[in-house]
Amino acid sequence: MVTHFTNMEVAEMLRDIAAAYQILGEDKYRFQAIAYQRAADGIEKLSSEVKDYYDDGKLDEIPGIGKSLALHLKELFETGKSTHFDELLSKLPKSVFELMKVPGIGPKKAYRLSTEFTLNQKKPLDDVLKLASQGKIAELEGFGEESQRDIVEAINEYKVKPPERVLLDTATEIAQKMTEWLSVVPGVLKVDPLGSLRRKASTVGDIDMSVSSHESKPVFDRLVEYPGIVRVIERGDRSCSVLLPGGVQLDVMVQPPEAYGSLLQHFTGSKHHNVALRELALKKGLSLSEYGIKTKNKDLHFDSYNEELGIYQYKTEKSFYKALGLEWVPPELREDLGEIQKAKENGIPNLVELDDMKGDFHIHSDFDIETSHDLGSSSMKEYAEAAMKMGYEYIAFSEHNPSQKGHTEKRMADLLLRKRDAIAKLNFDLVKSVKTRTFKVFNSLEVDILPSGRLAISENALEILDFALVSIHSSFKQDKKSITKRVIEALSYPNVKVFAHPTARLLNKREGTNLDWDQIFDFCVKNDRWIEINSDPHRLDLPDVLVKDAVKHGVKITIDTDSHSVDGLTNMKYGVWVARRGWATKENIVNTRSLKEFEKMLR
Repeated sequence: MVTHFTNMEVAEMLRDIAAAYQILGEDKYRFQAIAYQRAADGIEKLSSEVKDYYDDGKLDEIPGIGKSLALHLKELFETGKSTHFDELLSKLPKSVFELMKVPGIGPKKAYRLSTEFTLNQKKPLDDVLKLASQGKIAELEGFGEESQRDIVEAINEYKVKPPERVLLDTATEIAQKMTEWLSVVPGVLKVDPLGSLRRKASTVGDIDMSVSSHESKPVFDRLVEYPGIVRVIERGDRSCSVLLPGGVQLDVMVQPPEAYGSLLQHFTGSKHHNVALRELALKKGLSLSEYGIKTKNKDLHFDSYNEELGIYQYKTEKSFYKALGLEWVPPELREDLGEIQKAKENGIPNLVELDDMKGDFHIHSDFDIETSHDLGSSSMKEYAEAAMKMGYEYIAFSEHNPSQKGHTEKRMADLLLRKRDAIAKLNFDLVKSVKTRTFKVFNSLEVDILPSGRLAISENALEILDFALVSIHSSFKQDKKSITKRVIEALSYPNVKVFAHPTARLLNKREGTNLDWDQIFDFCVKNDRWIEINSDPHRLDLPDVLVKDAVKHGVKITIDTDSHSVDGLTNMKYGVWVARRGWATKENIVNTRSLKEFEKMLR
């Protein structure tokens, strides 16, 4: 009997293996630790369940999963355990892995605590707190009073609220506020986000930031005065870590401007991108770090030379990449998924930009058509005025379909006709007011795909619309074959153009549905259907890994906000960032077209 494991369970298991390799011999097992960490990242980013890959015999097609690891995972699903995993993990106390769940307690510290003391393997956190109350952790060599205090605080905070990855919009807002806070310090030239936030990943762990300045003390003095800081975790000469409300850790690093580009590149990552860069550099006789590049090669491109460190320095990332013989790689692409080879060839694509967007197809207004879900809170006119200020040429109102309960087919049609008339009047008023036909409102609808594959409105009602979006709001756990057939049947209806928030995932809450994406993509290409990147920060759906596959298939993509108020229109940037992480260009995105071009596409 096949055992079911969620993606997060498998990813956590692989991270434990990576940590085990690191503890058992950081130098000896360095590449194994990196490989398992990469495999964990690959599974965590999957848009469908890893078990589906097992069912299809395609485990080794998951990014980061080689043939050997695929065999271990196959055994895991078939027997509920992996002999290799069990043998490796049995070499370490179970308490190690429990302690590592606490932010700030890494593999080495967890191993030291687990081997120095006899900890309860099921409740090691309680034991560590008890030992700390007796001052025994402070007595360990390399720990001390401050380290003991930090461990106690970290465990207590973890017990109150275990850490959860931060959504991209929340992390972005924190970074923006911190940028404003630190930018007023005299001598600060630049403040930037780092890590997964700068790469625009859908969720973020710790928030890392960099500051370009010759002096770190005034920067850190200002940082620790930030309103609401829970505590200062650690403060050194070049870096300072603080805990923010909600359990979010913020790490700030300071680098002089002449070497700022090296730090920016190094700590943007990803780890896999940097490992690949390091291997490339070694072949050229170069040694990379956050300070710059060390080499005996006198012909190397550089901005300045630091005599004291014996290192070539770089003010900008572009200069740093140039020294490696590479075109600059946008942060969103730095996942070691082919970008380095493209950079060698000067073949990095011109990724879509926020300024390229000309419209938004997924907007919920307060126009009441007695919907099956929630109404928007802003009027059509408010949306239209806001969209014109943003430089858009068109928008579409895509309220949820009228509720099936208590509505006849005629009543549904009457509601949609009333909405169509309201949009026609709005378009007339807009043309009259602006004296030119440069902006247009379209009449759309977000229609439920029922479990059978039928739509929640009739074909006659569909004809009232300019076009329709379809989406899944129920029966998420259907098997892959059934739910794929369901979606294709829905996309086959006339006047349906867009598959909205296609995996139906909710970040940190619900995994996506298990669709056969090759089949969906092929259908969309052959039948001119478009797939949405939903910019709602709780969705960011289609996920970036599937965007890249869709682009390869030649699928046309829309980027929409799913706004329920005018303020929601500003979420477009999050969808654009997802598109960029999926290697999408302006040409791949439908709503980068002008109004005239878009109307031609609809016809």
